[in-house]
Amino acid sequence: MAVSVKNNVFSLETQNTLYQMKADEFGVLCHLWYGAKTDCCMDYLLDYPDVGFSGSPYDAGNRRTYSLDTLPLEYAGSGAGDFRIPAVSLTHGDGSMALDLRFQEYRLGKGKYSIPGLPAVYAGEEEAQTLEIVLKDVASKVQVVLKYGVLEAADVITRSAVIINHGKDAVILNRVHSLCLDIPGGDWEWVHFHGRHNMERQAERMPLIHGIQESASTRGTSSHQQNPAVLLCEKTCTEQTGFCVGVALMYSGSFQAQVERDQLNQVRLVMGIHPATFSWKLASGESFYAPEVILSCSDRGTALLSQRFHHVIRHHVCRGKYALSSRPVLINNWEATYFHFDEQKILEIAGQASKLGIDMMVLDDGWFGERDTDCSGLGDWFVNENKLKDGLQGLIGRINAMGMKFGLWFEPEAVSEESRLYREHPEWAVQIPGRKPVRGRYQLMLDLSNPQVVDYLYHVLRKILGENHIEYVKWDMNRSICDWYTAALPGDRQGEMPHRYILGLYELLERLNRDFPEVLFEGCSGGGGRFDAGMLYYCPQIWCSDDTDAHERTFIQYGTSFFYPVSAVGSHVSAVPNHQTGRSASLKTRGIVAMAGSFGYELDLNCLTEEEKEEVSEQVRRYRGYQELIYNGNYYRLSNPFADGMAAWAWVSADRKQVLVQGVVFRAAPNTLRRRLRLTGLDGQAEYKAADSGQIYTGAALMTGGILLPWLSGDDAAFEMYLTMA
Repeated sequence: MAVSVKNNVFSLETQNTLYQMKADEFGVLCHLWYGAKTDCCMDYLLDYPDVGFSGSPYDAGNRRTYSLDTLPLEYAGSGAGDFRIPAVSLTHGDGSMALDLRFQEYRLGKGKYSIPGLPAVYAGEEEAQTLEIVLKDVASKVQVVLKYGVLEAADVITRSAVIINHGKDAVILNRVHSLCLDIPGGDWEWVHFHGRHNMERQAERMPLIHGIQESASTRGTSSHQQNPAVLLCEKTCTEQTGFCVGVALMYSGSFQAQVERDQLNQVRLVMGIHPATFSWKLASGESFYAPEVILSCSDRGTALLSQRFHHVIRHHVCRGKYALSSRPVLINNWEATYFHFDEQKILEIAGQASKLGIDMMVLDDGWFGERDTDCSGLGDWFVNENKLKDGLQGLIGRINAMGMKFGLWFEPEAVSEESRLYREHPEWAVQIPGRKPVRGRYQLMLDLSNPQVVDYLYHVLRKILGENHIEYVKWDMNRSICDWYTAALPGDRQGEMPHRYILGLYELLERLNRDFPEVLFEGCSGGGGRFDAGMLYYCPQIWCSDDTDAHERTFIQYGTSFFYPVSAVGSHVSAVPNHQTGRSASLKTRGIVAMAGSFGYELDLNCLTEEEKEEVSEQVRRYRGYQELIYNGNYYRLSNPFADGMAAWAWVSADRKQVLVQGVVFRAAPNTLRRRLRLTGLDGQAEYKAADSGQIYTGAALMTGGILLPWLSGDDAAFEMYLTMA
């Protein structure tokens, strides 16, 4: 059994880990352990002194050593004696804000719970168990149901919470986090993934201070600036050794992850919807469902932890035809043409792509409405016949006749003030009456918290997809959201709008996924501004970044790899000098970096030399040969690009018979030895043969002595080595 209960001790066991908690004599649900299996009740660790100014619950009598302010709590309420960061806080009908949660009952079930209106990890009855623990406030009729999904073989536990109001009066939810995780004292560091547009998910590892550190977004999206996934690591933890915990929030809106090191050097991590852009009026009899957190840990370093997240996202988050299957190699016209194209130009690019073996032509921004710049046209999802004289059907027919699939770009959530839609429905735009709205990329956002808007977009997009042979949709979203106000809610519920916006987005994506299961949906938000596990439930790949510079992409893809699988990473070869940085890199380097993702091109192939065209054709052929290994192999980071002067990575097949090593050395140096790169994940007793040289190595030699990199010339020089078990 993955879940066992004895004497109010709850033990959640996966293949390699134990998560344990206990409802004590006062009904307080204490967290006992998360880590390696121990075959022991870990409550002996709850040995606390009398800590000054840490009060005790009234029912503990004179036991001054018993305090909610020091105990490791499973889900901390506010205002009841625990002065650390709370997981949940609310305001009762009488204006008071205390919430003292005590154990009431538990329920066990087969399979994995789902969450109404929200994405969640899925698993069959034989793959998972669900534990629900019901907590109740001591003085009110507010209940909290903690949900745990235990995926034993995957070494993953999921967390969510439901707040239920059984009282007569409404309560106002001020904060509802999905996860509260208390960890005993130790020398901990945390890793978060910061950035900006064109520079997403830059990994930053920092020691914990006494106090609170935070990774968060209030932008209405999970954002370029911070990602809703963090690591807690022992100070000695490396890629291959040491203990670490990873948490990823399945949510695409404003989020908050806070880490607090308390007065006793204990660590608390909470994660969920950001309270700065959230309040929720919970009427009598109503329930509020928090988004889900995916939780895993490793006592063998961050590489194993990443592989567990890669597996659960591919097998239990991504859905449909493309969850596990190979993806088409595509070409997108955006950096080749921007808005300046007509049908003939697109056909010229597609024609050359077809000759080079590329599978799909994607038509990006500018095909609709009066869309010749980014100042107009958004919302008018009808063909611009000045550009496409025969409409979409004519263009698609010609591209299909070349043997290529067709994909199309949309930005459904936005609206231009210069558009028919805005002129007809200005009330559908997100803006506050009496205030001038904030523009982003010259555009406003549509109010997806309004069911009318969701229905309108659904019918418009369904018509386009239903009438045309479109096999791929790039779903873009190009600004942060503010000016929160909706006519669809009364004044005392305006705080619900940011979360209702995300619920509307998910509903729209769910309906389109249901109607068009053969379409590959790719998420995008100015590149990687909404790269999260929630979006991957609807879009099995996401455009990693608008920065297509191969050098910069190694840093972006490095940070992305800690939680998200390579199959989810949209990555393309673009023109040089690069449009974002002005840097030039060889076609070989651009190709190798783009292969660490769902591969494609973003340039005018007709501008290449004949030699370069042959190289493109060879890249496509190699990628197709490697794609199964790239998607299904175990991924390893072989260097830290921030510290090592190079980015190197590898995939090892599950049976350890195939190895693909790739990377980029950033700077050339004279009079130096060849670099050595230690591989990992191989069979130490087996022999491996290098495809290029035929040289034989033992797995032990490759993992200890390493492999010599080829002689490289110039900055940002790429290498690739393929080995098979001899």
